[in-house]
Amino acid sequence: MHMRHLIDSTDLSVAEVDRILNLADDIIQDPAAFGECCKGRILATLFYEPSTRTRLSFEAAMLRLGGKVEGFSSAANTSVSKGETVADTIRVVGSYADIVAMRHPKEGAPKVASLFSPVPIINAGDGGHQHPTQTLTDLLTIRSLKGRLGGITIGLCGDLKFGRTVHSLIQSLARYENVTFILISPEELQLPRHLIHEVLEPNHLPYREVQSLEEVIGELDVLYMTRIQQERFLDKAEYERLKDSYVLDAAKMQLAREDMIVLHPLPRVNEIALEVDSDPRAAYFKQVKFGMYVRMALILTLLGIKNPLAPIREEEPELVAQPPVCQNPACITTAENGLPQRFMYTDEAHTRCKCFYCEHDAK
Repeated sequence: MHMRHLIDSTDLSVAEVDRILNLADDIIQDPAAFGECCKGRILATLFYEPSTRTRLSFEAAMLRLGGKVEGFSSAANTSVSKGETVADTIRVVGSYADIVAMRHPKEGAPKVASLFSPVPIINAGDGGHQHPTQTLTDLLTIRSLKGRLGGITIGLCGDLKFGRTVHSLIQSLARYENVTFILISPEELQLPRHLIHEVLEPNHLPYREVQSLEEVIGELDVLYMTRIQQERFLDKAEYERLKDSYVLDAAKMQLAREDMIVLHPLPRVNEIALEVDSDPRAAYFKQVKFGMYVRMALILTLLGIKNPLAPIREEEPELVAQPPVCQNPACITTAENGLPQRFMYTDEAHTRCKCFYCEHDAK
């Protein structure tokens, strides 16, 4: 099994995401069966910026799997403050740990780490870019509470410009059928145009951009609230002007469907009134627990540890005995000549195959 990382929300295929969600379901049903799966393994948590939920969720996940945790919750007291690079840090930490969860304020830092790491890297958030494990959390929550990931209308409300959780979730839900996106934000915090042009429009996904939550809340199966993130603003005056753009309260909830669910990646500031917490449609604290279970499933998957509830391990893909040469000019084999050509069959008749590295179909 070749080493995998999770850097981007689309690093996993839809089938792989479904397997992780299914594994998380197994853990939810019988957590005790997984209590020693990671005995003797170490997770390193490298958090270069503050985090409560994500860091503790990873730590709880590893501890519940029987493993151990080391790391830091601030870069201030590490060699990073002396100027050590991400590449050097990961080379060192990868010598101690079996898997790494990393959060960094600079976009692309976990990708750099993955290029130098001897162990799997999990992106726990990089600036305003990606937050793929939050996306897995969101997908598990939606599937568990709504029974499906396709055929839904989801409203994403608040900071859609800087909200990395929103960006990752849109990219992932875009791969499921019949998903409608309603994008609710002030004009200054609209979804970046590249996500519309590269994700929504090419996949012919219906979407609307609106500024009023009340106008659309009655149409939604899922409402995904986000906070206006002060730390992403260079202009503090602009933050002060926009911070109270949307507040979900009991009056607005009266306009929503009885089976709508409300999600929030947390932390919240004041965008969800406390009175909403008692509404049975408020699912954001359930979402937190789903996050721990899905991170347990992800750790097991990236470490290649068998599901103890599955009697037979899934067979490894059968490799082509006399592989062709990959024709994808973007494949890593075109850049590194020492890599062997490896292809795997994609059908039972052994008439089609794809590159083991880039998954490009062979001609």
